[in-house]
Amino acid sequence: MNTTFTPPLTPLSAEQIDFFNEQGYILIKKGMSDDLIDAFNGHIYDLRNQTPLPEWAKCDDDKRYSVRLFNPHQQDSFSRQMMKHVLIRGALAQLMGREAVCVQSMYFYKEPGSPGQAAHQDYYYIKDDPMTMIAAWVAMEESVDEENGCLWVMPGTHKLGLLPHGAVRNLEEHEKWTHETEGVDELKEIPVIMEKGDILLFSELLIHSSTKNRSKDRWRRSYVCHYIREDSSVLHREDLRVKYPLY
Repeated sequence: MNTTFTPPLTPLSAEQIDFFNEQGYILIKKGMSDDLIDAFNGHIYDLRNQTPLPEWAKCDDDKRYSVRLFNPHQQDSFSRQMMKHVLIRGALAQLMGREAVCVQSMYFYKEPGSPGQAAHQDYYYIKDDPMTMIAAWVAMEESVDEENGCLWVMPGTHKLGLLPHGAVRNLEEHEKWTHETEGVDELKEIPVIMEKGDILLFSELLIHSSTKNRSKDRWRRSYVCHYIREDSSVLHREDLRVKYPLY
């Protein structure tokens, strides 16, 4: 059967591309519809509500709806379609100069009271050659703000190269198992307030963090995928070597 290749969309303006290159991130408002987000949230709930749980989604019973779902795109077709969203594919192609492929996905729950992640650069955890990686962070809640643990970014820090990372300093605020960038002025961080369906794209070298969810009853679910240019490769991480095309 013959298939027709559909070229990627071009959703970003020249101004948006310039902003990304200068600041290291770009926020795309309402990039996904509410209906799609609601359907995906329900699907993920159903996945973790199964008895028994699929082997790839297993966790302790009391953490079914709190522990992140790691790399669902490798096993689950709905997660893979979200990973391939046409707007994300098009924006990445514009920013990278050619098609992107996905190497990692994560569905985060972040229930009330849970800690955030200290300031870091994604390249510290996932090294690729050539360096092309961009994350797409999709908001899965009506509102993602400072109270329920939104992302914070340091604009322009993607130009600093990879910085040293050390032990997390504030264990009340951040997960203890991660690492934290050293030698930067964290007062330069700004919050990224998002709504359901917003998509934040950011460079692998942009310093970013999240804070503790201080709300009493508001979750901060998100779906985060990491992409590299199709001619790039992940180094040292055997679990992330497989490239998933977006078309």
